[in-house]
Amino acid sequence: MLANTNLILHDVVTPNIRFGDALQHPLSEYTRKDRVDAIIANPPFGGVVSNNNESNFPQTYRTKESADLFLILMIHLLKEGGRAAIVLPDGSLTGDGVKQRIRQKLLEDCNLHTIVRLPNSVFQPYASVATNLLFFTKGEPTQNIWYYEHKLPEGYKAYSKTKPIQLAELDALKQWWKNREASEQAWQVDLETIKANGYNLDIKNPHQPEEEQQYSSAELLDLLRQSFARGDQLLEQLRKELG
Repeated sequence: MLANTNLILHDVVTPNIRFGDALQHPLSEYTRKDRVDAIIANPPFGGVVSNNNESNFPQTYRTKESADLFLILMIHLLKEGGRAAIVLPDGSLTGDGVKQRIRQKLLEDCNLHTIVRLPNSVFQPYASVATNLLFFTKGEPTQNIWYYEHKLPEGYKAYSKTKPIQLAELDALKQWWKNREASEQAWQVDLETIKANGYNLDIKNPHQPEEEQQYSSAELLDLLRQSFARGDQLLEQLRKELG
């Protein structure tokens, strides 16, 4: 009901919403008639799939991470020349194993031409995970990726429920989109650099100094515990060598 109402309010007079789990069907069941020209999506992330749905995907791409499976599904559903604009967390931009193979497929099957890096607080109060907007076109491999860092408005320390991101804040991005140039907010990375780094797409802004990492009390205690554990290992190794 909420989805239908939202679409009607945005001038979609006859919404066509199908209720179901998009990951419950094997990729082989999707035929040419299921292919689409465009995908605009904010797939669920931060959770794991249920009902063994990862078995619906080829072995090389099987994972419990829902965001990664949705990325494979969206690549599969796009027509040649089809375009996509999707939201993905930082966790999907890095990591080895299955995650690396999924990113490699994305770069080989599609032209991932733009990644917009968003502040951690964009989805507050629901989640504080860092997210990105990925724009790609299927049918040609990636050669270069433009990165654009969206900054918080002046005077803001973070977005919140009462201070959410505003559409007008994206005006600078729209202007840059039509005339792309490197700046303090924008930089370009070539494919060879990305391949040499294990297809890692989590590339920080080279024009900005490294931000000081802020830790919660729980995170500090965990770091302290890890430090003590490492110290115990070194002491035990020293005892064995002396013995």
